[in-house]
Parts: sequence; C-alpha cells; structure tokens
Amino acid sequence: MIREELVFVATCDVSGHVRGKGFPARELPHRLAKGIGWTGSNLMMSPAGPIWDTPFGTAGDFMIVPDPGAEVRVDFGDGSAVEHFFLGDMCTTDGEPWECCPRAFLRRAVRELEAVAGLHLIAAFEQEFVYTGTDDRPGDAYALGAFRRQGNFGEAFIAALRAAGVGPDSFLAEYGARQFEVTVAPQPALTAADHAVITREMARAAAWRLGHRAVFSPKPDPDGVGNGVHIHMSLWRGANEPATYEAGGPMDLTTPARHFCAGILHHMPAICALTAPSPVSYLRLVPNRWAPTLIDLLRQDRGACLRICPVFAAATPDEVARQFNIEFRAADAAARPYLALGAIIFAGADGIRRGLPLPDPIAPAPSLPPSLDAALDHLAASEAARGWLGPTHLDAYLRFKRVEAEKVAGLAPAELCAHYAEIY
Repeated sequence: MIREELVFVATCDVSGHVRGKGFPARELPHRLAKGIGWTGSNLMMSPAGPIWDTPFGTAGDFMIVPDPGAEVRVDFGDGSAVEHFFLGDMCTTDGEPWECCPRAFLRRAVRELEAVAGLHLIAAFEQEFVYTGTDDRPGDAYALGAFRRQGNFGEAFIAALRAAGVGPDSFLAEYGARQFEVTVAPQPALTAADHAVITREMARAAAWRLGHRAVFSPKPDPDGVGNGVHIHMSLWRGANEPATYEAGGPMDLTTPARHFCAGILHHMPAICALTAPSPVSYLRLVPNRWAPTLIDLLRQDRGACLRICPVFAAATPDEVARQFNIEFRAADAAARPYLALGAIIFAGADGIRRGLPLPDPIAPAPSLPPSLDAALDHLAASEAARGWLGPTHLDAYLRFKRVEAEKVAGLAPAELCAHYAEIY
C-alpha cells in the first residue's frame, strides 16, 4: 500500500486531551514557522467533544506552532503508522504567545520563581493508569504475576518512551485493579510537563497497537482506588546547586523551600481546581483510598497533600541534597500538566515572596475542597490566580469547568466513573 508520512501538531487542551491537526511530513520546514490554524473556541472542546459554552464565539484565528524541542517520532516496527507529533505553543497570527496558551502559562511561572528567588524547579511526573489488556485477580497489587500478565505492553511502552526522548525510570503493577504506574526522569519544568503529556500518549499508543487501552481516568471504579498523578519537585539555584534540603531545619527544608511549600498549601483550595479538575477527581480524594484529603505537609506519608519523600542509600550530604524532593499528590490526568505545574510554581513563588510560614504542625489541617464546584468557587475568588492566569484565561477556564460539572451532575458515582473511563 502506498503511504506518505504525516505529522501532527498539538496542544494539551483544557480537558487534558491532546488535540491539533496533521499535515504531510514534507511540509514540516514551512510548518515550523507557520504552525497550523486554530481558533479560540477550539480551546473550549469538552472532554466528551462538544463545545458547550465559549466566550470566543466563531471569530478569531490563532496558530499552534510546533516546538522542535518537543518532537516525538516513534516507529513501533509493526507496520502501523509512525507516531510523529509535536507539542506546540498557541500563538496569535503575529506569532506572539496567546494569553490562553498552557505552555506560556508555565513559562511565566518559571520566570516568576526566578525573579522572586533566583530559583528554578526540577520535576518528574509519576502517573497511574489502568491497562485493559490484562485481567484482575485477587492479590495482584505490586505482584510479579500482574507484571507478567501485561505481556508485551510494558516493554513496548518503555521502548516508545525512550524513542520519544523521555527517560523511563520505573514501570510496575500498582495497588488497584489492572492498575500500573510509570515514572520518568526529572527535568526542568517545561520539559517535565511535555514529558508528562508524551508519557500518556505513548502509553495509549502502545496499548492501542496491542488492541487495548491505557485508561488515565482519575477514578475508573467508584469502589476502587483512583489513578493519581504525583508531581515530584525540587528547587535548584544556578546550574547545579540543590536548594530544597537543609539538615536540621524544619522538616529538613531550606528557608525558601519552606516558604514555597507554605505558598502551595495557602493557595491549595484554589489550585485544586487546576490540578484535580474534573467532577470524578473528587471521588478519588476521599479517605482510605491512598489519596490526600487534607491540606497538609507530611514526611513520608502517602496520604499527604505534600509529601517529603525519602532519600535512599545516600553516601554523602551532597547526595542527600540532590535526592531530596517534595511530592504533590492532589493531581490527576484530567489536568493539563502545564496548568497543574504552573499553578504549583506560582503558588510557591508567592509563598517565598510573602515569607509565608508553614502551618502549625499541631493544628488540625483543613480539608481539600469536596467537589469541583467548591474548588472552582475558590479559584474564582482568588485574586492571585487571576493574576497568574489573566482574566481571559481564568474566565474561559471557569466557564468550561462549570458547564462540565453541570452536564454530569445527575450521574450516580458508578455512571460518572464509567463516563470518564471512556473519555480518558
């Protein structure tokens, strides 16, 4: 059969889906400058597809301009079409960043942290999902048997990640039914978010070629554990100086790291609307499901909102400082990695700027918002978040998410879980 390779240029949209347009690969030099045409209302495509509400109407034109540093080209070697796509920036027709571009939002957050504290952030996304190509058996949590029965999927997935330029770290059978987890190597913030998107797509690509699905829904089963996205992060100064760990300090954190964590906790009710952004997300954030329910910072506790992670077999103080990292656990794959990580960085930078203290460890920790609607109310009321996102982006986001919540408000938990399992 005659074939010509195609390239896809994409953005990760408000629903967390990767959307864009394709073109013949021979046109790539032209498209690297001109991108592909896009509209404001394309931003408002719901997780299920239809545009239910949009402030942009039918007017206006934008571009998605491919980033050569975010190119993926993976040949699975099975005769299927090559996975060739770019993640790109949403720009005006003059080539300027559009105020609703998610990658531009994260870049602004990175610049804010640098301006406030002379720091940058290194991050890695740890993502959980359900693989439909295996069965569920009692006792499968972390089991070699479960790892074995996923067959060739794991090897194809890891090979695809490496071919896509993402450094695989671990792949394992997780606690939930047919649940697996993948972690990748830490990177600077924008690259880490790109790699989070690429990781999801490589999991889906490998699963599809085997006739199955990788399901990243935050809660596939109302009676089971959910699929979380845990964001590991550390602060660095200059090219190679770790700035998160200080032996003997409160929680072994440096002064800027304490203020950074305090800022995240302070803004958590609002940023939860960006990190856990679907109605089904809040079926995961409940007690006894290995997910956070309180706005807290704890050492080596997987029920925490912010968890100080362990350091393994460090031989020197410098090695401790380089391993030391904080894990944000109130996120899932319905979120755009760029918005989730950008909101965390903006909140942390605000904590540093204001010198916010960590909460009193004796005082009861407040609860996370109990629903998407409650989190959206906090986001709408946050003047800080309006400054981070800008009024156009924030208002579009609130409209998008409120109508999403409204459309599924009548579904029972089992129906809600089934609905989002089909979407994600």
